[in-house]
Amino acid sequence: MDVTALDAIDVHTHVQISVHETPEPGNDNFSAMADYFKAGAVRKFTVPMIAEYYRERNMAAIVFGVDSMHVSGREQTPTNEEIAEQAALHGDVLIPFASVDPHRGAAGVRAARRLVEEYGVRGFKFHPTSQGFFPNDRMAYPLYEVIAEHRLTALFHTGQTGAGAGTPGGGGLRLKYSNPMHVDDVAADFPDLQIILAHPSFPWQDEALSVAMHKPKVYIDLSGWSPKYFPPQLVQYANTLLKDKVLFGSDFPMITPERWLADFAKIDIREEVRPKILKENAAKLFGLTGQSR
Repeated sequence: MDVTALDAIDVHTHVQISVHETPEPGNDNFSAMADYFKAGAVRKFTVPMIAEYYRERNMAAIVFGVDSMHVSGREQTPTNEEIAEQAALHGDVLIPFASVDPHRGAAGVRAARRLVEEYGVRGFKFHPTSQGFFPNDRMAYPLYEVIAEHRLTALFHTGQTGAGAGTPGGGGLRLKYSNPMHVDDVAADFPDLQIILAHPSFPWQDEALSVAMHKPKVYIDLSGWSPKYFPPQLVQYANTLLKDKVLFGSDFPMITPERWLADFAKIDIREEVRPKILKENAAKLFGLTGQSR
């Protein structure tokens, strides 16, 4: 990956269909999420489709799915293995993350180790609300041990979610799991673990800022919201005390990088801070320098 030639690194994109399936409109849950994001008609993207999309825009992207087997009763599609294998074919623009439901126990820990050592994933995505667990539940700690051992990154969904939004009972999903203060325990117990708090963490924005300020290896990504809706304190800290710890993320395909960047250009971010958020902070976090694979 030639980082010097990229305009931006999007640290938050979703793969939602396998290369072995035919891309077609989503189901009711997918449509409900698109309504939540006011995204209009959204199609599902395979890994190669995401690669083509971002390559055309001179950007790189982190790609992942979400393993929510315990709550949803459905296996993740596409699999972590497919995402990693396909991303390796597009290593000029893609960085693979995996997702393992902590409820999988020892089998999940073995899978995580295999995904790191045999498939080269660079981090893991956790969605506490969709997976139905508190991040500081000791059930998840063996997974964190694998990630920390390999000096990789754990990305946690925080705050409100589009998953289940607008459906009866929110699809049974509980927002309480995604308070970023639960991740503070993880950061304290695993001081070598790189952590990203995904999204402006409504209604816990101040908590997220506090954790990122207090714990050296905790970062914040700005995905899932149009920048025009960012809370004032998030913009203030991104401009100043957290300028080296805030990352560009879109939540593609629900929010496109074009939509996000157009709104980002209109908010009061200092010119010297913009390149840090768009690329430099992520490149440093993931050790991406110059031309590398």
